[in-house]
Amino acid sequence: MTGRDRHQALKIIGTGRYLPQRIVPNSELEALYGLSPGWVERRNGVRERRWVTTETASFMAAEAAREALDEAGLKPDQLSLIINASGTAEQAIPDNGALIQRQLGLGRSGIPAMSVNTTCLSFMSALDVAATYLQTGRYRNILIASSDISSCGINPKEPESATLVGDAAGAVVVTRAGAGDTSCIHHAHFKTWGDGAFLTSIMGGGSARHPAKPGHNPDDDLFHMDGPAVLRMVRGLDEAFLEELYPGLSKSLVDIDLVVPHQSSKVGLLLLQRYGWPEDKIMQTLGWLGNCVAASLPSTLYQAVHDKKLQRGQKLLLVGTGAGLSIGGMVMTY
Repeated sequence: MTGRDRHQALKIIGTGRYLPQRIVPNSELEALYGLSPGWVERRNGVRERRWVTTETASFMAAEAAREALDEAGLKPDQLSLIINASGTAEQAIPDNGALIQRQLGLGRSGIPAMSVNTTCLSFMSALDVAATYLQTGRYRNILIASSDISSCGINPKEPESATLVGDAAGAVVVTRAGAGDTSCIHHAHFKTWGDGAFLTSIMGGGSARHPAKPGHNPDDDLFHMDGPAVLRMVRGLDEAFLEELYPGLSKSLVDIDLVVPHQSSKVGLLLLQRYGWPEDKIMQTLGWLGNCVAASLPSTLYQAVHDKKLQRGQKLLLVGTGAGLSIGGMVMTY
């Protein structure tokens, strides 16, 4: 079995999502940043996005988790592992997993909680980790929650990214598929090229540029992305990556029924069609949610399931890019 070939019996038994109540239309941001009417949608493909008011990341994750648990027919204390799969943190310490556990009323449960962080690919990476745990029998019911609040760190000097991001949370409950159940992960593949590390970054907040250090530049605490450079780098790597993930994927969808991509940007989603993937097979939430970092994948997966565009027994492709620069893909039967 190669690194990309899994055939692991993972089944998603519940999905959940939380969206902040505040809807931010393009007109508000175009006025704020001095942009011409229609600029944001033409540039980014986003019409509106959700931004938090008083919500915290752990609160949003717990709300999404409760919906996923209800759909799975489980109580919170029936979980055996909690994985926080977010690209942003509520605070530096403790880990977001512990904060989610506490928000679920499980603060004295002892249920292990941890994080898997590969920025925008965190949810997919967490599915891969969960599949391995389930395969060994170590855990039975695993919660994966992605909750990202990007609105607090946008850079007004970079209106393209400032108008792109939204806040959201998505969650799933997974377990090991039983005998005769077709649900599984067929293939999973991840690659990172560190030469692109500074194309998408928040330089502050860590030990290198800590806010307490003399001469700290507050701009380091804001999000930076060189979108055109990221796209150029991805375009030089994507076709080979897709062929390694699933032969034939760089020319067609092969036998895949639906693609749920990370909602990176208008251009990023349009690039997917150059592989011969039909537009109606590519699930999109970018227009009304924006790019929600790691929460984009589970939030869009939730939409696909609840719109009945993805049904049991169908083959699904999760795919996306993340800061690093990283590319990830997963082929699974839902």
